[in-house]
Amino acid sequence: MKKLLVAVSLPILMAACASNGDNAMTDDQVSADMLQHHNWQLTQVDGKDIVASDEMETPRLEIGEKMTANGNAGCNNFFGQAELSKEGQFRIEKMGMTMKMCMGDSMTTEQAVTSTLSTWSDITLTKENLILKGQEHKLTFTLRDWVN
Repeated sequence: MKKLLVAVSLPILMAACASNGDNAMTDDQVSADMLQHHNWQLTQVDGKDIVASDEMETPRLEIGEKMTANGNAGCNNFFGQAELSKEGQFRIEKMGMTMKMCMGDSMTTEQAVTSTLSTWSDITLTKENLILKGQEHKLTFTLRDWVN
């Protein structure tokens, strides 16, 4: 009887220990359905908080129907077709942008955002955050869906 109890409880205990507590989903669990119809605001670049200023609009990423993507990179607006790879990566293919002149911190932020979004990046999705880790930068977006 004791062996049966141990055999039944061991898988439950192992599953409980595997939980990381932040509602993170594994990369292969991220699907188009989870990303579509959401708006995320950029809150960190490489672990540093984004500070709003008069010169820089708060960067954001919106994924719409059929994975259409648009948003603002800090100065310029962007648009394109978002994609998910089988390997659990995200990018915006053939990203187009407006061409306003950007200065200072807004240009630095914009370059980090556009380079990360336009190339394949590892994606992590939690209940409140979308994290993209590219070759050069790590972008942390916080869910800020539009409210009617």
